[in-house]
Amino acid sequence: MNRIVRNALATVVMTGALTAAVAPVAMAAEQTRSVAGIQAQVRNPKTVKADAYNQARSILANAGSQTAAKSHPIHGKNDVPVSYGTSLLASARDEFRAADKKLPPKDKKSDMSIAHYNAIHSAAKTMGIDTW
Repeated sequence: MNRIVRNALATVVMTGALTAAVAPVAMAAEQTRSVAGIQAQVRNPKTVKADAYNQARSILANAGSQTAAKSHPIHGKNDVPVSYGTSLLASARDEFRAADKKLPPKDKKSDMSIAHYNAIHSAAKTMGIDTW
């Protein structure tokens, strides 16, 4: 009987120790887990370099985004809050989806033309933004 209790206690202690050692690693893996065909989600930076924002703005304006074309380039600052970039991307995304609404499904990706999709993702990559 004592051996059964001692073995059960040892098992509980070892399980707790392993859980405590593995938990931080599991949490980190959860944040960057990749599923086949889907990019890993990484947190956005807190700021975006002004040059990167301006380049992304140009990419979107050249792809046909009126919102990006009307936005003002950043000057006189080294960087801007990431919300500037996420707002620019979200506005262009919504604009592209509305413009491409009548395209056949085979010509679309994420409810917009493939060219618009590529422009959005190129602009996001330029700014280092993963979620918008």
